[in-house]
Amino acid sequence: MENTQTKLNLVFGDGSLGAKGDHFSYIFSYEKGGIESLLIDGKEWIYRAPKPTFWRATTDNDRGNHFSEKSAMWLGTDMFIKLTDFSVSVDGQQITKPIAPENNKYSDSETANQVTISYQFETNTIPTTTTSVSYTVNSKGEITIAVDYNGQNGLPELPVFGLRFIMPTAAKSFDYDGLSGETYPDRIDGGIPGVYHVTGLPVTPYMVPQDCGMHMNTNEVTITRNSTQNNADPDDNEFKLTFKANDKPFAFSCLPYTAEELENATHIEELPPARRTVLSVFGAVRGVGGIDSWGADVEDKYHISAEKNIHFDFKVVPIE
Repeated sequence: MENTQTKLNLVFGDGSLGAKGDHFSYIFSYEKGGIESLLIDGKEWIYRAPKPTFWRATTDNDRGNHFSEKSAMWLGTDMFIKLTDFSVSVDGQQITKPIAPENNKYSDSETANQVTISYQFETNTIPTTTTSVSYTVNSKGEITIAVDYNGQNGLPELPVFGLRFIMPTAAKSFDYDGLSGETYPDRIDGGIPGVYHVTGLPVTPYMVPQDCGMHMNTNEVTITRNSTQNNADPDDNEFKLTFKANDKPFAFSCLPYTAEELENATHIEELPPARRTVLSVFGAVRGVGGIDSWGADVEDKYHISAEKNIHFDFKVVPIE
């Protein structure tokens, strides 16, 4: 790992790995199972390490066909998934886990063209299965994220499968290249491809809060914020971060609440004040149905089998 100005600067801590460049600084925690700091031009984008997400807040149709009861174990996994292992590769070569005292062999001036940190998780289901998330960072600060779910016979159908990012403050707006309006796998015919701007983090005002704000077939989404939690940072200028599709489009929702916060509120006034941005990028989304809210299931082609593998990937691209 020779030292040149055009490469990624690596810092091997006792329990974390730092990746730095001219205008960015990232910290990947071995214990927390993901990136715990994503600092770009002095602005922090991570409030909690991203985790795989398996749950969407129960919809009226889910209640009508008892889907949430049948698949309730995915809610537990969404909240309490277990980190089991991690690995680090530098320029495509896996290295011995760089935790203390192994990390002491590295200097404070290590560099590379790219670094990959992969995390393995085990679900809180019966039977259990595994999920992995890998982050590959290049010298420009771009992060390619690959997310994999390993299918297991005997598990109930999934509501969704994705990766959830929680950002420190509420977004001012977001812009996306995809389909107009709210769309789900069985509700996309009316969506018109284009580039759209959404002010704030709107939540559909259902009397009983439920899943909302899904956007299918998305090529990219850019989040705009203008506030931080840093008291020493009085600057209220806008700053942005873009999430781009790789080989195929993804689905996403951008809300001020997690699925669990929506699930816990029985009336809209019980939702907490909007403090964060919750961006969930999905590789699989169950349909919402609606043929008969009092019992009809979603059509078969819009189900997500938990017995089959799921893979998706995308990029996080800093905007200077």
